[in-house]
Amino acid sequence: MKILYVHQYFNTPDMSGGTRSFEMARRFVLEGHEVHVITSWREATMGNDWFETEVEGFRVHWLPVLYSNKMSFYTRISAFFKFAFRSARKVASLHADIVFATSTPLTVVIPAVYACKLQKIPMVFEVRDLWPELPIAMGALKNPVARFLARKLEIFAYENASCIVALSPGMKDGVSRTGFPSSKIAVIPNSSDVKMFRIGKEFGELFRNERPWIGKHPLLIYTGTFGLINGVDYLIDLAMHLSNLKSDIKILAIGGGIKFDGVIEQARTAGVLNHNLFIEGYLQKKDIPAALAAATISSALFIDKPEMRPNSANKFFDSLAAGKPIMINYGGWMHELIESNGCGLSMWQKPIGQVAKELDECLHDPFWLEKASEAAAALADRFFDRDILATQLLNVLQSTVEGCPDKAEKIAPGNYSE
Repeated sequence: MKILYVHQYFNTPDMSGGTRSFEMARRFVLEGHEVHVITSWREATMGNDWFETEVEGFRVHWLPVLYSNKMSFYTRISAFFKFAFRSARKVASLHADIVFATSTPLTVVIPAVYACKLQKIPMVFEVRDLWPELPIAMGALKNPVARFLARKLEIFAYENASCIVALSPGMKDGVSRTGFPSSKIAVIPNSSDVKMFRIGKEFGELFRNERPWIGKHPLLIYTGTFGLINGVDYLIDLAMHLSNLKSDIKILAIGGGIKFDGVIEQARTAGVLNHNLFIEGYLQKKDIPAALAAATISSALFIDKPEMRPNSANKFFDSLAAGKPIMINYGGWMHELIESNGCGLSMWQKPIGQVAKELDECLHDPFWLEKASEAAAALADRFFDRDILATQLLNVLQSTVEGCPDKAEKIAPGNYSE
């Protein structure tokens, strides 16, 4: 097959952020398929014209569109539409067998549908977040007209998709509620790159040695965005309560975003910055395995809103891939996975004092750490290994090209309790 892979925020391992599309595309190439990725270059360094690179055997077509998660919501919306309209002609000019468009943003469906209509080929649409439910829940999309148009765009995406890939069972349910046939919805979450993250202890030791303040202390690590929905200031409260318990646990938060500077200032005011809470800027994706190798436990954080519970956070699956216990503070399917598999700590709706006490007890319990680590690795190996999920995704695309999009649910039903 020749696959057009439309992803506005595509990353390589040399960049910060998720690399799902990179990992999937390179695996498609290894199976003998031709892949063209259509994406944006987010830095103000490459002029205004398209340029191309070759990565792992596939072509990447880059359109310079300035973007940062520090931008205001409506500035980001402007970047979404700029990419959507300028990329439409590019996507349509690359003749292919199928278009695979992945959100967010939802606006990627505009060039994808345009290309499909002109070329008379199918489109598979990947739902990474339930838009516009999430920005509405966050209060970012307040204008009634904007909400109406966003919902229309959502329906437009589903109506023009031959089948849909949802990144969690909850996202599948959200799509099904619009009337889209469940038989045409595959569940393929963010994945665990076991080969990348299951590395030797020496890499973790080197990471610790570069940060002498860690020493031999238990380490809780967070890697990701400091955004409005992440609630990273949760770690400040946790650090304060751990300090009150006289716990020797250290916390390292790595990332960036609109709340990054604010979290640093809050931590400084609270007296925990560089005491038991340490904060660093983004690491490249290829450097994250060493960070997790150094960790005693990893974490994924979100503010407690129902719309966030179907999320498919990369950091959750990276922790499983590394064989590290994971701590989360939200409900939903990941809460259920932790509860049923014993692969970490779900602190959903627990008082922060209780969270600190449980964390301190578990991170000083060698038996618990061993069992939780084994459970995390087993969960990654059984259900979420990237190779397994890439094969599922390729099978969904192939069956769609062959005119059988209703095989999607059978290929990837999203059942993780067997």
